[in-house]
Parts: sequence; structure tokens; C-alpha cells
Amino acid sequence: MTDSDLDWLSLQAGDGQRVHVYRWLPERDPVAVVQIAHGMGEHAARYDWTARQLNAAGYAVYANDHRGHGRTAHPARLGWMGPDGWNRVVADAGDLTDFIAREHPGLPRVLLGHSMGAMLTQQYLYRYGTKLDAAVLSGSPGMAGRLQSWLSRAIATVERWRLGPESESAVMQKLLFGKSNDAFDAPGATGYEWLSRDAGQVAAYVADPQCGFVLRTGSLCDLFAGAAEAQHQENVLQIPPALPVYVFSGSDDPVHRQEKNLERLLAKYRRHLERVDYRSYPGGRHEMLNETNRDEVVQDLLAWLSAALSNPSGNPATASSPN
Repeated sequence: MTDSDLDWLSLQAGDGQRVHVYRWLPERDPVAVVQIAHGMGEHAARYDWTARQLNAAGYAVYANDHRGHGRTAHPARLGWMGPDGWNRVVADAGDLTDFIAREHPGLPRVLLGHSMGAMLTQQYLYRYGTKLDAAVLSGSPGMAGRLQSWLSRAIATVERWRLGPESESAVMQKLLFGKSNDAFDAPGATGYEWLSRDAGQVAAYVADPQCGFVLRTGSLCDLFAGAAEAQHQENVLQIPPALPVYVFSGSDDPVHRQEKNLERLLAKYRRHLERVDYRSYPGGRHEMLNETNRDEVVQDLLAWLSAALSNPSGNPATASSPN
């Protein structure tokens, strides 16, 4: 099945941008809705398998291609989100949640963000957290230390000045992912083995022309500014305290720096939120939903969702949804 075979719709953002949205509906009336925010250098159609597993458990699923990605992007400008693009990407996610609320009034709503989508979710939670009943972070980079955060922003700013905001940067490619595959290198390696132990999933990613790119310099600057903003204590305190959050990752995922950055995120969240659960999968890499044990990962996700959504009175979004 190709992405053109999937059910989709187009939403218009406030600035006129058309945002491509995929929709997977279960055969019976849904029990809740899961909104997926994909990562950098990929697209929402890659979550077809995950969406179908959620459908089988009774969940409706929606996922949009972010600006600069997939069918929302111009094919020649992958990685360019536009001026103030990252803030607009986060706002697009809020708009999609509003659309979901109109389509499925009264149903619990969950935002599941992977990698860059987890970074999006970390910002979404303090901007629009009252729209949700639960949130899930997959493959999150966590929260960087001050030096790491400052260096990333400084280098991206220099590259934007040197090349222009709409340009690709080999320096940023190397900075972000140059060492990601070091632990998995072997003869015949593609450079993307860090994503999954499943060679078929890695091969599909490598063969996909809409995968494997890094954001343009201007969009990276916006992203890093947003990531720093999400770490500010005053913003964390804006997240609804009763909102349950589930974080899962592979122990061998290079993006969280041996879980140090995840520990920083979990500590900040647990000081403010009533329920923050974490699961680490031994030997797992970056894309746990495309890993060799993805059936286990999805079953754990479904069990957590069932428990987290079993008490609607404690969930801010459902309580405020129109009848």
C-alpha cells in the first residue's frame, strides 16, 4: 500500500498553508482519538502500521505531514518550514486537534509525538494542553543540558547566516546525526541502522525519497529556539497537572544521550505532573514503533492508554468538550 491509497484530507491553516492529513478510522465507533506527530525527515504515512493497530483496539487516528515534510511540502523544498515555521507547525497540531474535536465530540484525545514530533508535543503541552486527555512521547531527545542547547543554537545561527535560512547544511547534518550510527556500523551499513534493528524497516526508510533529510538552517534555528522554550520552568508549569504523560524509548537510541536528557525531562515533568510513566526497551533503537519488538511496544502503549483514559473526570479535555 502506498500513501496515495490512504484516506486523507487537507486542512487550511490560518496563514493559508494547506496541511495534508491522513485519517484511519476503526470499523466500529471509536473509543478515543490518537493524533500522531511524526519526526524530522520522514512523513505521517510511515505510521500506517501503528495506526492500524490502534484502529483494531478501537482508536481513530489522525496524522498530518508537517510543513516541510511529506505531501504538505513542495518536493523540492523538503526541510523548509517557512518563516516562523516551527511555531506554525506547533499551531497546525493545535488546529488538527480542534478539527478532531469537531469530528469526534466528547471522545478523549491523545497526542503521540515521535522524535521531532515529541519535541513538538513538549511545546504543545503548555500551549494547548487543555485540548488533550493524555500525551505520549516516543523517541524524545528529552531536554538538553544548557551547553548542548546553546551550542546547537549557536552553530545553527552561524549556518543560517552563512548559507541563508532556506539552505541545507552539511555541518548541521553532521552535528545532529554524524555519530548516530557509530555503534551500529558494519560492512554494508546504510548509516541509518540507528533507527531500528529491523533491516527491512531501515531499507524502506533509505529507499523513501521523502525520508532522510535534515531541516533547512532557518527551520533548525526555529526548532532549537522552541526546544529551549519548552525547558523553561514557567512553561512546564503551564501544562495541566492532571494530564497523564507516557514516555518510551529504546535504550540504544542515540538521541537521548544514554537517557541523560530523558532523565532531565522526566524529573521536570514529575515535579509538576501527577502521572508521568516511563518505559525503556533494552536494545531498542530510535524508532520503537518500527522495531523488531514493535508488537510488544504497541501492546504496552494500548495498556497505558486504557489505564490513562479510564477516568475521564480527571482529564481536562473531555471535561471541557462540547456535548
